[in-house]
Parts: sequence; C-alpha cells; structure tokens
Amino acid sequence: MTLPSLRLKANADRRLRAGHLWVYSNEIDVAATPLNGFGPGAQAVLEAAGGKPLGIVALSPNNLICARLLSRDVKHVLDKSLLVHRLNVALSLRERLFDTPCYRLVYGDSDLLPGLVVDRFFDILVVQLASATMEQHKDEVLAALVQVLKPSGILLKNDSSARDAEGLERYVDTAFGVVPEWVALEENGVKFEAPVIEGQKTGWFYDHRMNRARLAPYVKGKRVLDLFSYIGGWGVQAAAFGATEVFCVDASGFALDGVERNATLNGAAERVTCVEGDVFAALKELKAAEERFDVVIADPPAFIKRKKDLKNGEAAYRRLNEQAMRLLGKDGILVSASCSMHLPEDDLQNILLTSARHLDRNIQLLERGAQGPDHPVHPAIAETRYIKSLTCRLLPNS
Repeated sequence: MTLPSLRLKANADRRLRAGHLWVYSNEIDVAATPLNGFGPGAQAVLEAAGGKPLGIVALSPNNLICARLLSRDVKHVLDKSLLVHRLNVALSLRERLFDTPCYRLVYGDSDLLPGLVVDRFFDILVVQLASATMEQHKDEVLAALVQVLKPSGILLKNDSSARDAEGLERYVDTAFGVVPEWVALEENGVKFEAPVIEGQKTGWFYDHRMNRARLAPYVKGKRVLDLFSYIGGWGVQAAAFGATEVFCVDASGFALDGVERNATLNGAAERVTCVEGDVFAALKELKAAEERFDVVIADPPAFIKRKKDLKNGEAAYRRLNEQAMRLLGKDGILVSASCSMHLPEDDLQNILLTSARHLDRNIQLLERGAQGPDHPVHPAIAETRYIKSLTCRLLPNS
C-alpha cells in the first residue's frame, strides 16, 4: 500500500519524538500537505519538516487533533495483521493480570490502537469504534478479534458522543454471533450481569475494579450508602464483602433493576435496598430522616466534561461530598471518586478537606486509587489518566 505523506512544520516533531502520539492541526505544513486533501479515516506517512518518516498516522483532518500515530514503523499500516499483533500484545498483559477473562482488553491510544475500545465479558466482546479510521476498518477489527479471542458474540456499541466529532453516525449492532441483553462477568470474586445493549458505555465500568477491591476491610459488618450506584458495582460488592446493609441510590429504575438482579446473584438481596431518584434530593431526604452510615461511596458521572465546566463541576463535587459527609457516623469512611479527566487528584483532595472543615470534622486520607492496569496510562498523554478514588476517614473535631 502506497500512502500519501503528511508533513510537519519545523520542530513540530519534538513532542512525537519525546513519546507523544497526537498531531495537532496547527503543526501541519499545510502548504506542502493541505489537510483538506485528506478524507476522515485516511492513513498517511507522517514526515518531519525535512522529510524524514516518523511513522503511520490515522487522520481526522477536520479536528484539532488531526492525526494519531498508529505505528512508528512505516511498514506497519493499520490492517488485519497489525490489529492481530496489537490485540495479542494487549491480551498478554490482561492474561498476566487476571485469572478470569473479564476486563478492558483494548484501551485506545495506550494500547496503540487509537479510537478502539474493547471490553471482554468471558466470551462476549463489546467494541467501541470512536474514529473514522477504525470505523473504516471495522471488518478487519472484527476478523482480528475473532481470530485472537474466538468469541461467541461481538457487540458494536457505537453510540457515544465521541463519534460526532468524527462525523460518524451512532448505532448499536450485534456484529458477530449472539449477544444477550445481559452478559455475565466476574469482578473481585463477585458475580454480575451487565446490560451491554441498553446500559451505559459498554455496560460495565472495569476502571474501578482495584478501588472496589479495597472496600473489603472497610465495609465488613457496616452500613453502606452507594451513590450513583448504576447496577451495583460498588454496592453489591460491599454486600458481598460482608456489609450488613447497603442502600443503592440511582436516578435510573433500569439500573436499579440491575442492582437487584446482581444482589440476588450473590445471595445478598435481603441486605440491599434500592432508592430511585435524584441523588442530591435523596441525600437531603436521608439527612432529614436522620439516617447514618458507616461508609458512603460517591462515584458520580463526570461533572466536568470540558474545561469550561470546571467551576460548576468543582462546585458539584463539593456539594456532593459535603452532603455525603453529613450522613457519616462519628468514625465514618467516605470513598470519593471522580472520572473527570479535567479534575486533578489534588483538587479533589482539597474539595474533601474544605468540605470536612466546613462541617467541623477532621479528615484522614487513607488510600489513593486510580484506574486498573487494564486501563494503562500513556505517560505522554495526560488524557489517558482520568480515574481518581480517595478513601477517607471522617472523625469528630475533638
């Protein structure tokens, strides 16, 4: 395959040579290689200003990030062969980490497959194609997945907003075999079923696996409140780890049906109570009812999706955590999580400190958690690190 060239301006290759994988539109020598000469999803040979090849890139010519490095070897274009190789490399890490085949198999740029996410649920795969390049190579992606993993079913869950920037339509489609509405998975020895077709994202959030495992010593024999519970990733595991009572709060009745389903799977249905409604309203009602909990878990959706949301988002995290603290007993544990990439961990820590002091409570930071190793961070790309989880102890101010 003979590919066209994409030429960088002078010195624009420094970041790439230092390890980054992204090319911005203002770094392109558009006089030599106009971006409007490329279609979305095309591949090109990226060249330094002097003409030296730097690798193969996938193009999104209409976006600020106009190209992403696929390979630093110009012989390796994106095709089935490269996909099989990358999948095998990704698989070798996950098989080293986990005894059960339930994990994020591919995490985009970090696994050198930009625009591709694959979650594995035993022999079912849920795939997200977020770039025009991956969409155009959909058949090769599917063929490579079948060859490497021999799944019984593959679901294309292409309904995310990330596709809008690429000019791609949103759709959900069973692309191979049979995919049931609810699929089995296991996490930290606890059994679940996830609604991969109708649920959020791929149906499950593997990124907090290690943080949920840390719950065990804090929840045994305790009363637990799980906010934004979704289908019970935190709450049902808390019950499985020995909590005496767990309240799961979520605005979605569908999600809470999943909580009940998963609690039953683990013999914990009698200890899990579902509360449907707005989380902030539920917090006020629980406070008014003078309810108290030993452990509160606050893992909300991203309050800060863009930099311009920062101020309002920080206020929302402050409000959530302060209200959560009000429900804790004298010696209580708060697990405060954030999936907002734009909220640094230090800022979340300061929000917790400020909230505790406002309530005249002492706070101890016990554990810091991040995304699991099946969501590897690319050291040059801050955007690949997004999960924060802080486990804190709240004490009287005495």
